[in-house]
Amino acid sequence: MNPPKAESAKARVLIVDDEQSMAEMIADDLAARGYEAVAEKSARRAAQMLEEDSVDALITDLRMPEMDGLELLAVARRFHPSLPVIVMTAYSAIDTAIESIRRGAYHYLTKPFKLDELDLFLARALQEASLRRETISLKRAFRDQFAIRNLIGRSQAIRDVGAIVERVADAAVPVLLLGETGTGKGVVARAIHAHGSRAGGPFVAVNCAALPENLLESELFGHAKGAFTGAAKARAGLFADAHGGTLLLDEIGELSPSLQAKLLHVVEKGAVRALGETRERPIDVRILAATHRDLRARVQSGEFRQDLLYRLEVVTIELPPLRLRGDDLPELVEHFLRESLAKHPASPVRKLSPDVYRSFAAHEWPGNVRELEHVIERLVVLGRAEEATLADLPPHLGKSSTDDFAFHGPVLPMREMQRRYAAWAFEQLAGRKLVTAEALGIDDKTLAKWLARGEG
Repeated sequence: MNPPKAESAKARVLIVDDEQSMAEMIADDLAARGYEAVAEKSARRAAQMLEEDSVDALITDLRMPEMDGLELLAVARRFHPSLPVIVMTAYSAIDTAIESIRRGAYHYLTKPFKLDELDLFLARALQEASLRRETISLKRAFRDQFAIRNLIGRSQAIRDVGAIVERVADAAVPVLLLGETGTGKGVVARAIHAHGSRAGGPFVAVNCAALPENLLESELFGHAKGAFTGAAKARAGLFADAHGGTLLLDEIGELSPSLQAKLLHVVEKGAVRALGETRERPIDVRILAATHRDLRARVQSGEFRQDLLYRLEVVTIELPPLRLRGDDLPELVEHFLRESLAKHPASPVRKLSPDVYRSFAAHEWPGNVRELEHVIERLVVLGRAEEATLADLPPHLGKSSTDDFAFHGPVLPMREMQRRYAAWAFEQLAGRKLVTAEALGIDDKTLAKWLARGEG
């Protein structure tokens, strides 16, 4: 029984043989099997057809007077790199047929051959070509979905992040993503994967803070059957699942000391040993790690291994908080508004009032971009008119922006106000002096002077 041709029922096949009767016989047989078959005696005319016309497969003789099959194969590869090519040859030219395979032909058939055999290999070749096209299409869709251009914003801070992503995407080194909760570390991790050579492999993410230590160890490294109570069957683990691709270890700062030691071994050796097993399995995984913690401070306190930090921070990308991306706020608002309306098309909301924008500009956004996304979706879901107003905002946002400028308590000297505000900003920005100075619009020496006013 011949294989079904659901994929190739309308495939256009070009048959080239300087023996006209041979080309026509094959074409007639393939036409009877549901193909659109075209017979051609001249290899040069066939080459012109390959350049000008759309063809799904090529069947060609190897020995022809004007242009041999290898030359025609080269033409096909130049204009249609993924075109399936089947060559026909006499037994005396087997070496040439093998050479055609090296140059990209799908298969060769020795004359005389059965037409059923040709049909079988042609159907397989077309099916594999279809799968390759689908894979390429999926890869392109993945790359588009997580493209660097999806890092919304034009601020210098976000442009710097995009530039680093482009440079490290193809580098086979770990990347450490730092930033407050909600700044988009996962988005950047997917952009790194999508733009790198591993884009065709799996992208696997795990939140190290979401599981207790014993379950996380099994989840990451796998376990053998019976390794512990409840292990009814073996589990490969996320490192194995990510083989050939990328593993994102989110909230790496929450990893326990024992798991830090095991992770360090995996990073150094490129091999994983599952719970309950005695042998290690090699793995090919690019590691990305993300955290909102200050890992250097945790190293100082003994909560994080310094040698592991050195391994993970080959490249560090620090994502800016939303409060330092004021120029990006309007673009982010419009982006999330479009996304939310696409999810909730029945909503009457189409725009936001000026008061809402002013409230957004005055808000500190402790939850960063993620908080903004959720607030806008709430506006779309609960909004009752075409224009969302302050009344549609959550209570902590739905107030006049002038309230933010109210002062309470005794009048303080300006030097003391500077010191208190600098200390507050320093704490909000996780003790990062350069970032704090940039946010306040001063240099690091001035910041140190302001902070020092309260000492002694």
